[in-house]
Amino acid sequence: MPEPLTIGGREFVWRVRTYIVGILNLSPDSFAGDGLSDVDDAVERALAMCRAGADLIDVGGESTRPGFEPIPLEVELARVCPVIEALLANRVAAPLSIDTTKPEVAEAALAAGAAALNDIHGLRGDPRLAEVAARYGATVIAMHNQRGRPPAADPVAALLDGFAASLNCARAAGIPDQRLILDPGFGFGWPLEQNYEILRRLPELRAAGRPLQVGLSRKRMTGRQFGWSAQERLEGTAAAIAIAAANGADLVRVHDVSEMSRVVKLSDAVTRNA
Repeated sequence: MPEPLTIGGREFVWRVRTYIVGILNLSPDSFAGDGLSDVDDAVERALAMCRAGADLIDVGGESTRPGFEPIPLEVELARVCPVIEALLANRVAAPLSIDTTKPEVAEAALAAGAAALNDIHGLRGDPRLAEVAARYGATVIAMHNQRGRPPAADPVAALLDGFAASLNCARAAGIPDQRLILDPGFGFGWPLEQNYEILRRLPELRAAGRPLQVGLSRKRMTGRQFGWSAQERLEGTAAAIAIAAANGADLVRVHDVSEMSRVVKLSDAVTRNA
């Protein structure tokens, strides 16, 4: 079992309950339609998420939806840095993570007080990201990104290989294993049926030896068969989150913190006696 981890002063004890990661999108083209541009609005939403049960707030300034166009560095910095500073000034209860692929943005966010880095390339992209995380002693949420990779006959085997690669990148930069959280990257290049297969087989990913975060919120897999838009996928998200929690997800990254907090509390009560 992974040992407890302290992120930004908050202790996370794994396999006891499912932790909630609240998504704070600062990109106007977010697939979920929840992007914010005003600092005060972002602070208000983060405070509301904390009141609703968020254990970690994930701040992102660039959409990574399918087919996204990367934004300039200065634009991303202008979106995230004032918000992180305002969140900390307002004593937001949950620690902060920065969702970025740019080492300069990670550096600025961690210097401002963020405690974790969420990288959709699992430290396998720009090697400077791992160096920045190591320098600040940050926790890293390393996601497997299947986009652009060959089709996988066995998605779980591909994920375990990808997780091993992320762990090796972290070790090479001096990041200890205990500071890594792994994410299978639902919706990032996996065919629909393989998304479902990964969710069914989530317990097998514990073989990597690290806590698991899952990001299922409002993804196409939670409503595609019904033709639901991203804003209509609350019920599908709730079903997927309940299954993930029952199958051993340690953290769930969600837009709808209040509703999903209640979902995981019920799931945990049934499956973990929490």
